[in-house]
Amino acid sequence: LPALPSPARALPCPLAAGWEVILNLQLPDRGLDGARVGGFSAVAYQRKHDRLWLLSDATTGYLVSFTGLSRLLQGEQASLKGGRRLLLRDRKGAPLPADFDGEGLVLVGDQAWIVSEGRRSHERRASLQRFNLSDGRLERNVPMLQAWQEAEGQGLASNKGPEALTQMPNGDLLMAAEAPLIQDGAHRGRDWVRLARFRPDSDPRPEPLGGVEIGPEGAAARRKLGLTELLAVGNDSVVLALMRSFAFPVGWSAHLRILQLPQVHSASAPPIQPLHSWDLLAHGLPAANWEGMTWGPAMSDGRIPLLLVSDDGFNPLKTSWLSVLAP
Repeated sequence: LPALPSPARALPCPLAAGWEVILNLQLPDRGLDGARVGGFSAVAYQRKHDRLWLLSDATTGYLVSFTGLSRLLQGEQASLKGGRRLLLRDRKGAPLPADFDGEGLVLVGDQAWIVSEGRRSHERRASLQRFNLSDGRLERNVPMLQAWQEAEGQGLASNKGPEALTQMPNGDLLMAAEAPLIQDGAHRGRDWVRLARFRPDSDPRPEPLGGVEIGPEGAAARRKLGLTELLAVGNDSVVLALMRSFAFPVGWSAHLRILQLPQVHSASAPPIQPLHSWDLLAHGLPAANWEGMTWGPAMSDGRIPLLLVSDDGFNPLKTSWLSVLAP
């Protein structure tokens, strides 16, 4: 089971105290093999190996690993080391078709659970998959919930999730759509997205777990407002949610919210509302497309940092950022 910090240790106290930006680090745009890397959509950290794993949403499908984050935060080295690419492959070991769009990442031992977005076609369906972290091979493919699958007048919109994935303290995987499903109208003037829970040892597919408000009605379409990541803390009902939007002339926004999850799904229950929200750009994060987050190694003062990663869209004029925040 994941070793997660308690809410008391992980979150600002009081909540209004907010976050301190410890580091904004520009990630390299080349891997060890010289190939272009970027498009980072998710991040995970292995404490045992002091290794950072970044998932790219490149159509080839790969992970990039760096080591030395703990030593960097302790002032023992000046930069991350590595940049090895792990190409994701099918069950036979062949590279994935050139239409993969990985968005969420959870590491469990030597396995990597990844959610990927679809394009509303049989050939490009959203999926939850498990890969071997040693050779990148696909080990398991889990179908999406029926209501999330593409059909006339329903399902995930094209390129709109699932984008968020985290592992809860009890081992369940929690995921979220990025934007409202096609069949989901606003609730009392607010856009909302669906949540789902998956028990890897017993469930054939994820189960619904209600929904969460994301913003004013129409914001998902008008401002490209979406839920890009979830992150569990050491409590089975509390998670952090990362919200991102973009609109002219304002540009990017990024907000971090606390959610209290429902324990069971109820079709009649209204979408949950966040308990608190922080404006991350006001706290010092660069204006960028923030998509991934995870917990990092303990700092010298005992604080557990929050790591966030941005997606540069493979634009040579943009930067892939790794930011380190602490309460």
